[in-house]
Amino acid sequence: MSRIGKLPVPVPDGVDVRIDGARVHVKGPRGELERAFEPDMRITLADGQVRVTRPSDEARQRALHGLTRSLIANMVTGVSEGYEKRLEIHGVGYRAEQKGTNLVFSVGYSHTVTVEPPAGIALGLDSPTRVRVSGIDKEKVGQMAAEIRAIRPPEPYKGKGIRYVGEHVRRKAGKATG
Repeated sequence: MSRIGKLPVPVPDGVDVRIDGARVHVKGPRGELERAFEPDMRITLADGQVRVTRPSDEARQRALHGLTRSLIANMVTGVSEGYEKRLEIHGVGYRAEQKGTNLVFSVGYSHTVTVEPPAGIALGLDSPTRVRVSGIDKEKVGQMAAEIRAIRPPEPYKGKGIRYVGEHVRRKAGKATG
C-alpha cells in the first residue's frame, strides 16, 4: 500500500470539496481549483476527509495512488493558504521593476526582459533584487518561478543570475595561472 496514498487529506473549515466521478472541485477563501483524475482511482469524501483508494496492486495504479492523493492535498492547501516562491537576483546592476502586473528584468542583456504572469499568478517585488511569485495552484507557481529563473540562471564562476532564496550555487575556481 502506498504510504502517501493511504493518508487521508483533511479538509479545513471554509474549504468545500465536491467530487464528480473522476473530477474534483475545491473551493476556498483564496479561490477555486478543478482537476480531472484517472477514472480508476476511487476518491471519496467522508467526515471532513478526502480518501483515495486504488482498485489493484498493478504498478501503474500504485504510481497513480500517491500522485492523486498529493495533487488533491495541494489543491486543498492552495485554496486555503496559497503558495509562494521567492527568488533573488545577484549581480552588479541586475534588478527587476514592476510595471502593472508585469515584471521587467534588467539582467545583463542588451535589452530588458518582460514577464507577464498567467491567470491566477501574482508577481511582486519585495525589493529590486527580490521577486515573489504567488498563487493558489502549486504547479503554476513553480512553473512561473522556473521560467523567471531561466531568464538568467546563476552561473558558477561569479554566482551572478536569478536563483531561488536559499538555493546553493556551487562555485568553481577561475582559470589557473601557470
